[in-house]
Amino acid sequence: MVSMKDIARKCQVSVATVSKALNGYSDIGKEKREEILQAAKEMGYFPNSSARALKTNRTYNLGILFSDNLHSGLTHDYFAAIIESFKVTAEEKGYDITFTTMNSTVANRKMTYYEHCRYRGLDGVVIANIDFDTPEVTELVRSSLPVVTIDYVFDGRIAVVSDNMNGMKALAEYVCRMGHRKIAYIHGDNTSVTRDRLSVFYRTMDSYMIKVPDNYILPSRYRDVALTAQRTRELLNLKDRPDCILFPDDFSAVGGINEIREAGLRIPEDISVAGFDGIEISRFLSPKLTTLRQDSQTIGVRAADSLISLIESPKTTLIEKIVVPGELVEGESVRNMVLH
Repeated sequence: MVSMKDIARKCQVSVATVSKALNGYSDIGKEKREEILQAAKEMGYFPNSSARALKTNRTYNLGILFSDNLHSGLTHDYFAAIIESFKVTAEEKGYDITFTTMNSTVANRKMTYYEHCRYRGLDGVVIANIDFDTPEVTELVRSSLPVVTIDYVFDGRIAVVSDNMNGMKALAEYVCRMGHRKIAYIHGDNTSVTRDRLSVFYRTMDSYMIKVPDNYILPSRYRDVALTAQRTRELLNLKDRPDCILFPDDFSAVGGINEIREAGLRIPEDISVAGFDGIEISRFLSPKLTTLRQDSQTIGVRAADSLISLIESPKTTLIEKIVVPGELVEGESVRNMVLH
């Protein structure tokens, strides 16, 4: 492994001068600094992470705490895109990534999330798509470790959230403007995100003077194709079935769409459908799915920037809720009833 001493020998300068050049100090000449940097590049020099940790009291390692009740892991399109964006942004700023888990054991004892973070020497952690009400998550959030949450708000912590409320309002208003009045909503897990979307859905229906029957609102789970298909079947079997169904997310919408087709119905001629999240699959469904695209890339970037700022500048970093707007994508799965 190439050391600063090797670079100093090649450039015929002291190790201290090499250190200053590599760390951007201005008290050495421009030409000499560029010579040292070029030599370091040619020789394949990388700074020693252990030495850097001793100098800065940081490991430059960030944790990601991520889970979901269907154990889809990084095949979860929406959160996988957020995590990828978070990872790329963090790496550009010189940080590595470690996934945090409760499956790790030391001395035959299972560690909590917080213990695992400390064991790995993490500088901070981002938390996404997990049961935020568990004692283990609460322990981590209340600790002294810098934390940023995604799509969930804790007092005294930075949260980066998709604008679920305005997103649902845009989607619900759209299907109402298209002339639909018998609108059903199959919603996801009982989380703060779902509660926000449900509340806005009802308020939007009220603003259009639409009364929603209780049996038009059915629970499912995010990304659960089978359960969403079952709930769709229940709606189709109603004596007064809806003319439009909003699904929890684009992935689970596949189950509902298949169920509608198996019933011999056409989309959107017989019944309209819409999703929520705007993952890649929505662009390849036929007909193209109307959905609310969430800006997963920006969410990941803002989460990484906020966490690193909290680590490096804790006294000046604002503890805030960062709301990232989405975008309504008009597909071909919602019929325009006004024109018919």
